[in-house]
Formats: sequence, C-alpha cells, structure tokens
Amino acid sequence: MSDATVSETGHRLKPLAPAMLRELSVRSNLKGVARSLGHYGVVVLIGTLIWKVTSSYGVFWALPLMAVQGYFVAFLFMAVHETAHKTAFKSRSLNLAVGYLSGFIIGLPYEYYCLFHWDHHRYTQDPDKDPELIVGVKPASDTQLAIAYSGVLQVAGRLWLMLGHAISGKVTVPWIPENKRAVIVTEARVYAGFYVALFALSLWFSSALLLWVWIVPLVIGQFFLRPYLYAEHTGCERTRSAFQNTRTTYTGAIVKWFAWNMPYHVEHHAYPSIPFHALPKLNEIVDGEIVYRGRGYIATTRQTWAWFRRQRQPG
Repeated sequence: MSDATVSETGHRLKPLAPAMLRELSVRSNLKGVARSLGHYGVVVLIGTLIWKVTSSYGVFWALPLMAVQGYFVAFLFMAVHETAHKTAFKSRSLNLAVGYLSGFIIGLPYEYYCLFHWDHHRYTQDPDKDPELIVGVKPASDTQLAIAYSGVLQVAGRLWLMLGHAISGKVTVPWIPENKRAVIVTEARVYAGFYVALFALSLWFSSALLLWVWIVPLVIGQFFLRPYLYAEHTGCERTRSAFQNTRTTYTGAIVKWFAWNMPYHVEHHAYPSIPFHALPKLNEIVDGEIVYRGRGYIATTRQTWAWFRRQRQPG
C-alpha cells in the first residue's frame, strides 16, 4: 500500500522526511509478541474465570465476565488488521500465524480479509469501490440503525459469505481477483471444517464451555467493536486524502492498547507501512494536518449516529 497521501485536487500534503519514514517503519517481533501475548493473555484469563464461575455458581453470575470477555475477543479484529498489513511483526510467519488464529476466533477468514482490506485502502470512501461502503448497512429507520450498531448483522453476514464460499466453491465479490478465488474457497472450507469439528467435540463431551467463553462473548463484543469501526470514516469527506476521509479518535491508553493504536486511524491510512507501535509518535508529527478528530468514543458515536440519521432526510 502506498504511503503517498493525495487529495482529489492533486494537492500533495507535506510528506515525512525519508529518514523519519524509515525510522517509523521499522517492525519489531518483540513489540508484536508483547502486544499479542498481552491481548491473548487477558482473553485466556477471563475465559478461565468464566469457566470457574459457571461451574461453581451458574451461567447467570458469569454474564458480567462474558461482557468483559466480549470486548477483548471482538477486538482481536485489530490483530487481524495489523497482521493483514504484515506490520505486527518483522517475521512474516508470525504475522500469518497470529492473523490466521485471530481471524478464526472472530469468524473472519484471514486471506479474504487481506484482499478486502487492500481495496478498502485503495478506494477509501469511494461508494462504488470501497468494500466497507459496498457491504455496509444503509439503515432506513432508527431500529435498523440500532441493529447495525450491534454488529450482529455484520458477523452473520461474513459467516454466511464464508459458508457460501465453502459450499458453492464460487467467489463473486469484486474485491477478490480471479487468481485468488481458489485460495478463498479453500480457506473457507478449512475454517468451516474446524468450526464443525469444535461443535462436534462440544456435543461429544456435552460441554457448553466454548459457548460461554467464546461464542456468546464474541456476539456481545460486537456492541463495542461496531461503534469503534464506524468512528473510523463515517461522516468524513469523500476524497482521496487520508487527512480528510478518515478520523483519528483521541481516547484512553487502555482502549488504544487493545485496539493496537488504531484510534490513530488518519495516521494509519496516510502511512500504512508504519507499524502500530510507532503511530503515537507519528501522531505527534502530523497532528496539525488532521481534519476529523473524535474526542472519545461516546462523543464520536453520537456524531456518527447523527450522521446516519441525516442521510435519511430528504435532500
């Protein structure tokens, strides 16, 4: 993906000095491993607590823990995203390993997402070519808007698409090139096979463990993830400039940590070769160029919700 940031009028924003770009673009296995182990460690810890509470006291008492688990499980999407750019680690093998595992956990085939996301960066905010806008919901009522913000339809949609690829052996979405479609079908069949195997094992052992520590939290977690994702571009300009078509949201350290610093989203779109751990420093350099600034996710969600509602008004 190119690091050039160009507006529709051809105006080129002042680029980073080559030396600074090289410095910020250095990838690190150590930082990637620390972030991954920290994220997965929290998921395992809370999953263990859910198991112990449900075993000792019943499912009802574990519901608060499932909500917390939902946040951390759903935000494994950020690991998929960073490894799709191959910037989470210096090692390509580590990028692939964490990407495939995280994609499997959240029901998002990794190779498919890499191609989907490639076109998102190439055509950000282009309603005819940006996959996020093509598959994005277009709510016609407040009820539909609330359902969209729950994220449930989005998860169901990608699982249905994956199942379709696995069963039919056909891929027709425009962001998957012809020479990659066989790979996407094979990937979908492998994912589906593992899901079926886990379901069969759960029935064999009469265990609901995966339901309470994984499936239910993943669904709950969409209520946190979807508003976060809508904050990235909703209501921004339809231009080619990352400083105009993307929003950076200023938020707390914990959110930035588990989101792999992607609240610095303008910075990421302007310079996608720069890894997650260098984005705070990049923000210090380019902050003055940023047009759309979110002041926390509660306030930004109010803004994006209002923007969706305005699109339904005549004219």
